[in-house]
Amino acid sequence: MPVMPMFPLGSVLLPGGVMPLHVFEPRYRQMVIDCLLQDGVPEFGQVLISHGSEAGGGDDRELVGTVAAMQQLNALDSRRYAFNAVGTRRIRVIEWLDDDPYPVAEVDDWPDVTCDANEVAQPIAEAERRVRAALSMAQQLDMVEFDPTEIVIQDEPIAASYQLAAMAPIGPADRFRLLAAAGPQERLAMLAEILEDVEAMLKFRLS
Repeated sequence: MPVMPMFPLGSVLLPGGVMPLHVFEPRYRQMVIDCLLQDGVPEFGQVLISHGSEAGGGDDRELVGTVAAMQQLNALDSRRYAFNAVGTRRIRVIEWLDDDPYPVAEVDDWPDVTCDANEVAQPIAEAERRVRAALSMAQQLDMVEFDPTEIVIQDEPIAASYQLAAMAPIGPADRFRLLAAAGPQERLAMLAEILEDVEAMLKFRLS
């Protein structure tokens, strides 16, 4: 099994998504340096911390994550790095190894279950309508910092399902559930259920 540097965080990176990161903890600065020594594009695995904090270790980590490619790296000074983590593919953690000094794990790629585009065309259209409506309400509450009207949903079903999961104004636990869904059909059905609670909460706050 491939062994990969891992970066547990309190947020969820999805395939196709972008997560700006600011690295200052010594062990993760070393991870950045080691990633830059890799052949090809420097990358690491990102997983959600289910319990605990990002700093200092001692956290509980989920076993499904995303491979992140490092892009636009800047060394802010001798003690800090800033870069964009771009999600490329989904992985499962097979076994956590000893931290050295940062988390390391044996991982395996976990591709989505594929489906016919026609089978999910309507669920994608409905999810897009509801996500954009939820984002519009969230904008009125100053809860989002981007303009959803500028985002164009991709045509490919798996990519579209991840894109909608990334856009939706939901928390990391729900976003992790969407990451761990078997494929786009299950992900879109799960997103529809999650949006029911989100819509009710946003409407209540706007009332």
